[in-house]
Amino acid sequence: MDIKDRIKLVIEKEKVPSGVFAETIGVQQSTLSHILNGRNNPSLDVIMKIHQKYTYVNLEWLLYGTGTMVSEKLPQQDFNRSLFDENPTKPVNVQDAPEKRKEMPLETPVNTPKETVIQEIRYVDKPTKKITEIRIFFDDNTYETFKSEK
Repeated sequence: MDIKDRIKLVIEKEKVPSGVFAETIGVQQSTLSHILNGRNNPSLDVIMKIHQKYTYVNLEWLLYGTGTMVSEKLPQQDFNRSLFDENPTKPVNVQDAPEKRKEMPLETPVNTPKETVIQEIRYVDKPTKKITEIRIFFDDNTYETFKSEK
């Protein structure tokens, strides 16, 4: 299943026309149309906009097709609460799952000494230059030469 097919599934789950879907995620209708028709692949920006608007969509499923469409990481939302409730209640008897991390010892950094480069700048006195000859060319293909007196 291609990424465009997974985006179509999200649109079908939301039961909205593709134009409304494009508007809700903040992209041009033509952009979404090109993606759904297979002309263009979605940019990471489009994918992130879908994920940010529809937070229940599993990002790995949307990107790679692995796992389920609905994210299992998000807690079930209480749709009976108002957005303006000041004190959201946490169900009693729910224990926070401990994080599962594998600790690995840090490797000691290896500091290898770098070769020191010494640069030396030498100023060499050159004898002053003297003009010995000047040539002036004219538009009639002639020229004159002037030589300095030594």
